[in-house]
Amino acid sequence: MGFHNGNQLIDPYLIFKKAHVQPGMHVADFGCGRTGHMIFPLAKMIGEDSIIYAIDILKPVLATIEKRAKLESFLQVHTIWADIECVGGTAIASDSVDVVLFVNTLTHVNNRHGALEEARRVLKAKGRIVIVDWIKTGLSFSPADERFVDFIDIMRWARMHGFSVQEEFIAGKYHKGLVLYQHI
Repeated sequence: MGFHNGNQLIDPYLIFKKAHVQPGMHVADFGCGRTGHMIFPLAKMIGEDSIIYAIDILKPVLATIEKRAKLESFLQVHTIWADIECVGGTAIASDSVDVVLFVNTLTHVNNRHGALEEARRVLKAKGRIVIVDWIKTGLSFSPADERFVDFIDIMRWARMHGFSVQEEFIAGKYHKGLVLYQHI
């Protein structure tokens, strides 16, 4: 059975490199989506001694991820149904995750600062938040103008909450990325 992976727009391995992902890490993909675009390449790369949290608010999305994880024997993939916009909204212990990914997620979130606060809550000291989202290009398949992420606002939030902007990068023809590093 073949699965669509979404790699035509964003290379997951570029994101993993920018996040400094290593075997044995705990990684949370906030808003994982039904293709598991980040989840399955990550599971192959960082191995079974890692924990990968696939988080989404849509239960059918999680059922698809669970089915594929089981089919491919990725026991390190754990699905979590959650509202990432609420602090404490994910069933993940505080200070337990090395990297939080937001890939094409913040475009869909109404309370972006709430989602970032939840990521901060689960993140270990010296962990990273990696945000990859659309840039305005005038394409018919990109989000509506009012849904684009304000990267300046994200950087301002980061500096106010103990993060430095470790890197800004181009994440494909239609996407920009930020790596936020938590000093504490």
